[in-house]
Amino acid sequence: MTLAQRLRLVALAIILTWGWKRAAIAMAAGALSVLALAPFNAWPVLFLTFPVLVWLIDGAGGGRFGGVPAAALTGYWFGLGYFVPGLYWIGYAFFVDAQTFAWLTPFAVLGLPAYLAIYTAIGFGLARLLWTKDAARILALAASLTIAEWLRGHALTGFPWNALGYALSEPLPLAQTASLIGLWGMTFLTVAIFASPAALIDRTADRKIPWRVPVAAIALLIVMGIFGTIRLSLHPTTMVAGAKLRLMQPNLQQDAKFNYSAKAEVMKKYLALSDRASGPQSTGVRDATILIWPESAFPFFLTREPDAMAQIADLLPKGTVLITGSVRAPDLPPGTRITRAYNSIYVIDHDGGVLSVYDKLHLVPFGEFLPYQDLMEKLGFEQLTRVQGGFIPGTVRHALPVPSAASALPLICYEAIFPGDVAGLQERPGWIVNLTNDGWFGISTGPYQHMEQARMRAIELGLPLVRSANTGVSAVVDPVGRTIASLGLGIEGVLDSGLPAAIPPTMYARVGDVPAALLVALAVILAVRKRVARRLP
Repeated sequence: MTLAQRLRLVALAIILTWGWKRAAIAMAAGALSVLALAPFNAWPVLFLTFPVLVWLIDGAGGGRFGGVPAAALTGYWFGLGYFVPGLYWIGYAFFVDAQTFAWLTPFAVLGLPAYLAIYTAIGFGLARLLWTKDAARILALAASLTIAEWLRGHALTGFPWNALGYALSEPLPLAQTASLIGLWGMTFLTVAIFASPAALIDRTADRKIPWRVPVAAIALLIVMGIFGTIRLSLHPTTMVAGAKLRLMQPNLQQDAKFNYSAKAEVMKKYLALSDRASGPQSTGVRDATILIWPESAFPFFLTREPDAMAQIADLLPKGTVLITGSVRAPDLPPGTRITRAYNSIYVIDHDGGVLSVYDKLHLVPFGEFLPYQDLMEKLGFEQLTRVQGGFIPGTVRHALPVPSAASALPLICYEAIFPGDVAGLQERPGWIVNLTNDGWFGISTGPYQHMEQARMRAIELGLPLVRSANTGVSAVVDPVGRTIASLGLGIEGVLDSGLPAAIPPTMYARVGDVPAALLVALAVILAVRKRVARRLP
């Protein structure tokens, strides 16, 4: 029996599978697909799992309504299999204050994936509507899943975490295509390339094995690699003259970050660590022009604590500024009780003056606010940060002026996972500063996934990324995605580095998701034409 015959037997067994076996196969394919993401980056596994999706949808054709409900249900099981192991680490956050939130862990670990799987169900159902009997169905699946992933990234504030396009974020040459087509274009190519072996079972008029589709997919991967290699060679890392960074990673436990009584302890640690020598030639913070602390660094309102501001002023030498996260109280009349706050970034001068402020726009549902906040609070629910009334969202995304460097694009925590939020700004900044607190999620795959997604923003926009995380991963990344320096997960320390210089705006920075939309539109048109032609006499 030839290899092609064996493959057809396997495919036929998958196509004819029904009931719980079909669900199990779909879930197993989803779970194995997670290995394509950080920190594993084993993307070739998708050559095994994505053809299975095509064959499962092939087998849905015998159901009612053209097989659309059956395909959608299959997509739901795939999504559940993909999101549960991909997002299991969210459960860690509910044990930070276990007495209050631990009982919610099963709802988070299973409930969020159960919701997100609805989008993969939509993608599979739409694909079945566009389905053909030839290789065009692979493009139909790529287009449909890209539409579904885009919806997941935008509906109900959006959550595009672990979008399928991140499978091509490693190796670095392959990731360079994101500078042209962005995350959603990469999602389309990921599905189209890795699902291509499914066409090997298709029957041709001359009964030859239809190698052209998978060969074309491999050729596309090679072209992407060549393009990326050339792009990397054309953009060696260069540094901004006079800009010296120092990132402080305190590896602070979550209970200290939200405990006002730990104020003195937190400040003492920050000040000592920030001035720690990083080598024989280091003179501590005096080596830096820009000191960076992570998101929500303090268990208090920073600018309302004069002693803390005075300590910062004493720490910073002349010519050095601090970029730090902090909760910020709204401007209220004196004596008014503060019940809500902003999650903000401050730029503070060496004399303790606040140079600029950015308030986080894209808040985390259930972490920083509750849907239907007032009603949920009356029912006894509260978000993980336990800020009554929820955080206040900022009003506009703007660049932060930074002395000794170009203005910075501020992204707080998971704002870095939204490509559409950072592309197309009227004022092009010189770098991205991403402050985050992944300490919620312990030593897990979550912080690595977060880092990988933030790095994709650098590649898309052609801007260097400077990322300061409480527990890691802190890193300095150049505008084509090379990691210049980093501090690993769960490490306390400081990271000294120059500031990489930006490169000219990428195609994605100029036109956003237009190329991805064109890819999807062309694939849909091709699939529709194939279906129409099949029905014509």
